[in-house]
This record gives sequence, C-alpha cells and structure tokens, in this order.
Amino acid sequence: MKHLLTLCLACLIVPPAQAARRVGEAEVRAGANGVPCFTISQREEERGGTPNFQSVTVTGGAGKPAMWRMDMPRERTFPVAYSMCIPYAGRVPALPQAPALPLESGKVYTVEIDTRPGKGGAMPLRYQARFCLARGPGGGTVVRHIGVNDRAGRFLYGCLASPD
Repeated sequence: MKHLLTLCLACLIVPPAQAARRVGEAEVRAGANGVPCFTISQREEERGGTPNFQSVTVTGGAGKPAMWRMDMPRERTFPVAYSMCIPYAGRVPALPQAPALPLESGKVYTVEIDTRPGKGGAMPLRYQARFCLARGPGGGTVVRHIGVNDRAGRFLYGCLASPD
C-alpha cells in the first residue's frame, strides 16, 4: 500500500513528457488596398525560424464563428516568414477556404495561424494576434494591430473614433 501511494505521488509531481506548447505571436498589418494581412512576428522568426503553414482563421473573438478560414492540403505547405503576409480573404484557387465575411470598423478580431510540427520541438503550433479596423484620416480605414499587453481603454484599443 505504501508503494502504491508513493507511485501515485510521484506521478503527480513529475511533469508530463509532452508539455503544452506556448502560443506564438502573430502580426497583423495592412496589405494591398488596406486589407489586413497576417504573418508571424519578427521576434518569433528570430526565436524559432519559419514554421510550415497549416491554416489561418479570423474570428470575431473567442468562441465566435469564423469570419474567414483557409486551410493547406495535407500534402502541401509553405514556410511562414515575417517578410510575407497572408491577406484576409486572399484567393488562392488551389486552397480550400470559406467565403470571407466583411470586417467592420470598430470591432476587435482574432487571427490564428496554425502550423505543422517542424524541426524545433519548442516551436509553437499556433500563432495568435488581435486587430481591428479603425477610421483613419480622411475617412479611410486603417488596420490596427492590438498588442498582447494593450488595454482596451475608452476607445477600445484605438479602434473607435474619438469624438472631435
């Protein structure tokens, strides 16, 4: 009985062999025609290299349905580098994707880039970021990346127009 109790205690103390991987930082910036585009952060590339692309999903927040999704077929992939950017609703005929819903100004969205396991065991399998579209000067729309430590504040991360 004493040995069984010791074994149970040892199982609770020893960390699991496969520790959960961290979520990496994605980056959101303005692409062609001011459309949001997505990639991994420069810091992530410097830290772990370029992961192999699996899918990209944009949602209106946690637990909400996808606004847009694009998946890579199992037999194909490409490295996601900081220097490249995957445009929202980008049309790559060979890739399965859902139709993109229109993004609205003043709403916060989440992007998740899922990757395939690579050489580096510590490399994240998911990269995530938040962003919004905000009204810019002259009534145009600007893409605003919301940093990990940014707080919502009165104007929702700068996503809402301030009263003049």
